[in-house]
Amino acid sequence: MTARKAGPGDVLNLAGDPFTRGASQAIGAPVEEVRATLAQRLSIANEAGAFGAGAQDYLDDQRRFAERHCPNALAEVAGIAEGFGIPEHEVFAHLYIGTLTDLAHAAATEEDGCSAWATADGPDGPLVVKNRDFSGRHAGIQRVFRHEGPDLDHGPMLCLGSLGAPSAYSSGMNAAGLAVVDTQVGVRHHATGWLRYFLMTELLSKTATVADALTLIREVPHAGGGTLVLGDRSGAVAAVELGASAVAIELAPLVCRTNHFTTTALAPDTRRDTEDRIDANSAGRRTVLDAALPGAVWSIDAATRLMARHEGAGPLCQHGAEGQSRTIASVVYCCRDAHLYACLSNPCSGTWLRFALGA
Repeated sequence: MTARKAGPGDVLNLAGDPFTRGASQAIGAPVEEVRATLAQRLSIANEAGAFGAGAQDYLDDQRRFAERHCPNALAEVAGIAEGFGIPEHEVFAHLYIGTLTDLAHAAATEEDGCSAWATADGPDGPLVVKNRDFSGRHAGIQRVFRHEGPDLDHGPMLCLGSLGAPSAYSSGMNAAGLAVVDTQVGVRHHATGWLRYFLMTELLSKTATVADALTLIREVPHAGGGTLVLGDRSGAVAAVELGASAVAIELAPLVCRTNHFTTTALAPDTRRDTEDRIDANSAGRRTVLDAALPGAVWSIDAATRLMARHEGAGPLCQHGAEGQSRTIASVVYCCRDAHLYACLSNPCSGTWLRFALGA
């Protein structure tokens, strides 16, 4: 069955203010699995040295920043902690594992990758696409969430993410047709500012177009690390590299990113780790996208076939051994029709499902 003809998927509906939506994640959820996943990530990162000297000071700075600038994100974190019975400081800290690993110059403890791209037009309108590559236990706790609440200025949003994490902990789209996905990039420098996961939810909550999202991104300070790929209903698309001291923005009809910075301004800030499989094949996956994307007509089905590819300099569909990264989900956001097409497994063999943003 093609993705365009996929059957409807089960969505986890979360309604209310950010705290209530966060707490509601736990209703009917595998609570013990979520607790164990967060505890395991924190333990492994601690053993690798991510929580060494200076880590708590940085987390304290980020907490104070979030209290001033990201109150809705903190409320959601508090709700998640309440719902799953996890200390709030642990939920907060686990969102910073990648950042703290960079700051401590520690070995990467997880192979958190991703390949993402967006096209301005095609038979199905503008599309924003991502393969979610991750190690550990997140495959069992990922969900498609539908958020509705008074803080969402542009109506409900659909997000593919994980239980025990904030709304757009990977990707999302709002009712205005703005979609945003991310990729992880380890960097040499971080600062006090917006954490990428909090920023993505803020963009979906407060902006309706790529232009408005880019304005917000330019106006705020960033913690640094990672990229965003955005698209909207009008056909505007963009890629953003989030540095601690600057952001680099690419505007084009077709954009893509993997797990390293590529702009002249920020490429030197990419942290290189030869032991990290994701780092080792990021350039290869980017080569595959750069070769495959231009000149093609990108429908939803064509996009899903591309993301299932294993051939080339770097396989877009990852099949790591236990403990290594694999593609745990693939997603195509159709900005025009406000639909999400997702495969919650390897896209080469898993089942595609359709999720509608409407009630």
